[in-house]
Amino acid sequence: MRGAKTGEATLSGEDLSLARRFCIDEYTDYYVYKRLAETENRDDLREILERFASQEYRHYKFWSGLAGECSKDVGKPRVAHLRILRKLLGLTFVAKYLEKHEKEVVSEYRRFLGKLEEPLRGELESIIRDEEEHESFLLSSLNENVVKYLGFIVLGLADAIVEITGVHAGFLGATTKTLIAGIAGLIVGVSAAISMAGAAYLQAKAGETDTHPGKSAAITGVSYMLAVIILALPYFVFVHQLVAFIVSVIFAVVMVAVFTFYGSVINDTDFSSD
Repeated sequence: MRGAKTGEATLSGEDLSLARRFCIDEYTDYYVYKRLAETENRDDLREILERFASQEYRHYKFWSGLAGECSKDVGKPRVAHLRILRKLLGLTFVAKYLEKHEKEVVSEYRRFLGKLEEPLRGELESIIRDEEEHESFLLSSLNENVVKYLGFIVLGLADAIVEITGVHAGFLGATTKTLIAGIAGLIVGVSAAISMAGAAYLQAKAGETDTHPGKSAAITGVSYMLAVIILALPYFVFVHQLVAFIVSVIFAVVMVAVFTFYGSVINDTDFSSD
């Protein structure tokens, strides 16, 4: 297949196709950050998102200059999905979730460097530096409570899963009535949530964490009670206690997996190795 000469680079058909994919990726990221910025209420976070969008648009212009005009058909469901994640899990999670993809792209950009000559090679090196350094700087400036208090959320969930699953397991041989086991789990959960909230308050009050004592206690207690309710729910739905216990354990595993994934994204670790 004959190559296409674009600016200072002569690209083969395969390389041209790759450049178009990069072009679409960068425009998609630009559009996502732009839409997130438009719906962001906090001025400081909106400014960060606008800077992200500006940077991604510059990257898009570079690749469109190489590959020609690329498709701007950005999937609205993906944007809606990310906006929901932003509301539920915070902007830091969404930004880092998007940047996980960018880290994979950087290695592809490095391989593409050999196909370019100056000044395009220098421009691409600048884009790579953007992805490796500037994005990390912007992400580090995101300061959200959902991240700041992540440890207290995990503390509440983890302790609830262990204690309430133990309570439900103990009732397997004690009674055949699932309602009794479910109510017992809720009763134990309420008292344990108060205890855990108190411990979190004292921990923050002692200055062991850079958090507000009241918020730390409330987040720990609420996280605990949410886990208790989720784990007890099957006992109010199913008649057979063993079935309810199995479903409750499945809920526990799902909660652990979800928050492990969340933590791996926030802390830039590999989810599969956690």
